Parts: sequence; structure tokens; C-alpha cells
Amino acid sequence: DAAQRIEVLRGPFFALYGNSSGGVIALTTRIDGGPLLPAAGLAVGSFGTWRAVASLGGGTGDVAFAVDGTAFSTDGYRSHSAATRDLVNAAARIDGGASGTWRVGLNTLSMPDVQDPLGLTREQWRSDPRQASPLALAFDTRKSTQQDQAGVQWTKALDADWDASATAWVGRRSVEQFQAIPVAAQAAATSPGGVIDFGRDYGGLDARLQGNFPAWTLTFGLAWEQLNEQRFGYENFVRNNGQTILGVRGGLRRDERNRVASLDPYLQGEWRLGERWRLLAGARASTVSFESNDRYFANGDDSGSTRYRAITPTLGVVYRFSSSGSVYASYGRGFETPTLNEVAYRADGSTGLNGDIDPARSDNVEVGLKSALGSGAVATLALFSVSTRDEIVVLANSGGRSAFGNAGATSRRGAEASIDWRLAPQWSFFAAATALQARFDEGFLTCAAAPCPAPSVPVAAGNRLPAVPAWSGLAELRWRPGWADWQLQWRVQSKLYVDDRNSQAAPGYGVLNLSVARSFVIGGAEARAFLRVNNALDKDHVGAVIVNEANGRYFEPAAERNWLAGVDLRF
Repeated sequence: DAAQRIEVLRGPFFALYGNSSGGVIALTTRIDGGPLLPAAGLAVGSFGTWRAVASLGGGTGDVAFAVDGTAFSTDGYRSHSAATRDLVNAAARIDGGASGTWRVGLNTLSMPDVQDPLGLTREQWRSDPRQASPLALAFDTRKSTQQDQAGVQWTKALDADWDASATAWVGRRSVEQFQAIPVAAQAAATSPGGVIDFGRDYGGLDARLQGNFPAWTLTFGLAWEQLNEQRFGYENFVRNNGQTILGVRGGLRRDERNRVASLDPYLQGEWRLGERWRLLAGARASTVSFESNDRYFANGDDSGSTRYRAITPTLGVVYRFSSSGSVYASYGRGFETPTLNEVAYRADGSTGLNGDIDPARSDNVEVGLKSALGSGAVATLALFSVSTRDEIVVLANSGGRSAFGNAGATSRRGAEASIDWRLAPQWSFFAAATALQARFDEGFLTCAAAPCPAPSVPVAAGNRLPAVPAWSGLAELRWRPGWADWQLQWRVQSKLYVDDRNSQAAPGYGVLNLSVARSFVIGGAEARAFLRVNNALDKDHVGAVIVNEANGRYFEPAAERNWLAGVDLRF
């Protein structure tokens, strides 16, 4: 609700946006000057769902601000899936004249006691997709998240050619999660328990200098980030007078202090060769370090550290063959380190960081075309290939814990196409489709269940990557007769394999969505009322899968036919 614009950048942009970005989605907060303008909205829908939003923005002179708040609640489609989410986002822009322009942002997110129904087996899904796993009810599986963040961005023109900018941010994220870990499974001395409790303090700085010349644009930058985590593990039960009470915090089983830090100098250049050609090149040198200090010595000291380094180059070319058409080609070498979540657990069930994971390294190539076709149509086509070594995969997934490791080589090759066509003044049509062959090029060993002291289950070369559809598509037909805005949307997706062995798959599906909206003026306010019906044909389908779930509970059913209606007001 607070976004002014959303920019989507295609292809590998490793130099400016991290060491392994396959694309960038950039959102900019709306900050408008002028008189104070309040806005509000309310929506209600199926499954006890409601959402309320409110905002206020404006400003005078050199200062403008915007505050947006959202409250959301739902009982959930499935049993034991209720959730609430409260979000407040505040931003301000200050024109400091000779000192530059400043943007300040504050936001807070609260999601207390979000229930988790867990995945279902195929038989459970077929018999009753709305049910929760019996273990979810027994252990009252749930998760609470709180995140607060503050940031500031500074930009200044140093002279006619050079600009400087810097962005700094700090934040804290805390999570408490109650999992369905059986009591007997926690008997092992190395078990970290069934309750996750951590707090993370993080911050960073990204500073860059950019020179703009008639034929060149040069960017030099330095990015630094650091994260400090206090991680605890507790038993998810207590014993009282001979009875075992589940789903409550019990004895301490884990106490760690974890730290992650990264330092990345980078540079990128753009060379404009006349009106038609542009060349882009860049490089980023990444150093990422992990350190863990174990403070729970009941089963030994599991402290450790590891460090990853790489230089990732990028190269691109764009040729504009007309005023409304261009072709491009890009190459980037990716360097994907494991995340702190991916090194948090070991497949064998022992405590301490999983320092055996190597970073994944990839070669990314993309070529594409974007052109106007006449008659109000714009078409795009992209062909891409990603070849990865040491792919980071899920070895075991049980009770909410995912243990990761490395596979051999993988590849992702595919094509994407879209068309945006204004059929007539009142009619428009949009369609997009993706075909993707994502597979393991080399066989490797994975785990059948957790804990897993040594992977022993073979995964054959040629298997499809789990949770990645071979094809997907979307088509939208819109009719705007003036008094309303009607939309018919069709989404399709092929089957999803649930594990590396390709032993089962969630079937493909097609879903029809309908919506209508009408704008009008009421009491001096601009109003927009809407009604949306999702899954209008009431298709029974799986929305997501839990990859390599050790108990066969792979399937997370999507909702049946449902609706959402509301009104937005801008004064």
C-alpha cells in the first residue's frame, strides 16, 4: 500500500545488487509533498479474513512524509492456520540543500502466534484438504515474528559529473517457533529441542560514487553488512505430576551466539556507443564469514567458523534496433553462500553450525527481446541458462527443521515470453508463459529421514529439481467500459516434484480468478470498491510443497473458491 513504483530488472545484476542476484525487484516508498492527504481502506473475505489500511502523507517546503499502517487477520482455510499481521511503515524526505537529500524510513512488523497446520500426506490431502496434521494439534505448532528496522539514504551532487550516495540501516528480528518434534526424538543428547527462539540484530552500509559523462557512467561502491544472533533451543514439553504437557517451552537444549559479516567492494561501467548500442560491465568481490560460539556445553563445544570469498564479474550488451524495440544479452557469474538458516542445522541431528556446506557457483546467461508490434501490443522474449556447481539443497526436512547440503551440478534452461495487447479502447489482454527445464546434471546421495548421520539414498542424474514447475502461465483479459473495471484471469502450472528423488509430485492445475472494481466520488473522497473471486471453478489443488519432508507430509493445499470485497478511500 505504501509503494510509489515497482521496478523489475531482468538478468544477472551481481555487481550492484549482491553476489548472486538473478534479477531485481525494487520498490520505492511513496512520499508526496503538498497538503496532508489521508487514505483508508477496509476489506473482508472468506475464512474470517479482514484487512484494514490507513495512511497519511504530505508536507510543505523541503520536508515531506508518509505513514502507512496495515492490520490483517484470518482464521485460515485449513484448521489450525489462523494468523494476524500488523505493519507500520513511515518515511520522510528532507531536501537539505547544500548537504544533499535525505530519505528516512522506519517500519515495524508483528506476527504473533501464527498457527502452522503442517503439511499433509497425499492420502490426508485427498481425504480432507482443510485438516491440520494431528501433530500440529498435539504440539500447537505456531510461530511468532517481530521485526523492526530503521534506515537512512543520502544523495548529493558533488559537481556536474559526480554524484555520491549512501544507505545505512539497522534492525532487529526475533522469532519463537513451536515445532512438532516428538518427545522421544529429543532424548538424544545432541537434540536442540523442539522450540526455536532467536533474536537477530543486523545492520549495514552501502556507499557509492557515480560519474555521469557523455558516453560513460561509472559506479564505485562498497557494501558492508553484519548480523549478530542469539539462538536458543528448548524442549517443547514439560512433565508435571507424571503427565507430559506438549506445545510449551521446556528445558534448555541450545545456547549459541552466531555472527555473519560481509564486505563487498564493487564497480560497474556503462558505455554508450551512439544511440543504438550500450555495453555494461562490472565486478564484485565478496567476503562472507560465519562464526558460532556455543554456550551450551552439555554435549560438548560446537563452536566453529567458516569464510567464503569470490569475485563475480558481469557483462552485458543492449542494441536498440528501433525507437520501440531492443535486444540484449547478459552474462554473470554467481556466488551463493549458504544463509544463516541453511547452516543452522546438521542433517545428523547434532548441534552447532553446519559448516560443511560449500557455496554454490553458477554461470548465468540470458538473451532477450522487447519490442512494440503495432496495434498497441508490446512483446518480450527471453532465453536463459544457469549452470550451477555445488547446488545447495535440502537433505532432510522434519518438524520444521531443514538441514542443507551440496548436490553436484545442476542446470536451469528455459524461455519466457509475454505480450501486452491493447485490443480496443475498452479491452486489453496480457499473457505470460515460462518453460523451464531444471534438473540435476550429476547424481548424489541424500537422506531418507532425519536424523541422518550419512546420506545414503541415491538421487539420479537427470531428475527434476523439486518445487520447480516445468511450465507455468498467466493470461488476463480486462474490460473497462467506463463504469467499472472487469478482469478475467487464468493461472496454470505444471506438476511439482516433492523431493530430489522425484518419488511423488503435486499435480498441475489451472485456476480461474474473477474481479470487478468501480471508482466513484463520495462525500468529497475518491472511492474504489472491488470484489474478487479466487479459484472461481473451485479447483482442488496443492499450492506449495515442503521439499524432502522426512515424514511424507509434502503437500500444502491451496484454498477452495473464496472471495474478497472492500473499499479504498482517498480524501
